[in-house]
Amino acid sequence: MTDFDSRAATWDADPRKVERARRTAEAIARRVPALAGRRVLEYGCGTGLLGFALRPQVAAVTMADSSPGMLEELGRKIAASGLSGLTPLRLDLATDPPPAERFDLICSLMTLHHVPDTAALLRAFRDLLTPAGVVCLADLDAEDGTFHPPGVEVHHGFDRGALAEKLDAAGFRDARFETVFEIAKETPGGARSYPVFLVTAAVR
Repeated sequence: MTDFDSRAATWDADPRKVERARRTAEAIARRVPALAGRRVLEYGCGTGLLGFALRPQVAAVTMADSSPGMLEELGRKIAASGLSGLTPLRLDLATDPPPAERFDLICSLMTLHHVPDTAALLRAFRDLLTPAGVVCLADLDAEDGTFHPPGVEVHHGFDRGALAEKLDAAGFRDARFETVFEIAKETPGGARSYPVFLVTAAVR
């Protein structure tokens, strides 16, 4: 958490992050029908790059994160934008009670691999969605552990079949995957490219 807090002020200065959010929003718009009327929860929003990219196409976006630093930066961005329909929310579904509001779409970008109990989070998402709700999650394909530095406690991406099974167990149907972008990184073994998928699934 301290790492994300300290990186919040300069997070948006990386044009690659902005581009990834734009491409993810475009993929969501292609895959989700009637997007214009949907109330969205962006979970693990950081500075809200994905939520800002989606805002012109949806009814409203609640932007949730557990990092005070990220939420402080997000608040400044919302105020400076003059946009309505953007609401920051301090939320960690692993420890906090869920909000009373229900959403038509829940999305996240590069958040899922930071959550220890993936199955529990997917069940929490299911409970927060309306009967016609959709989940849209963008994250790393399964990798060999070189994406993060040694000692960082995260999932090393996700096997698509195994994640589809977890979505089914959590109460979702029709999980569909596509690769939305790749992240190029220098590793001890040389340059590597790490694919990132978007999975969409509907409430069952």
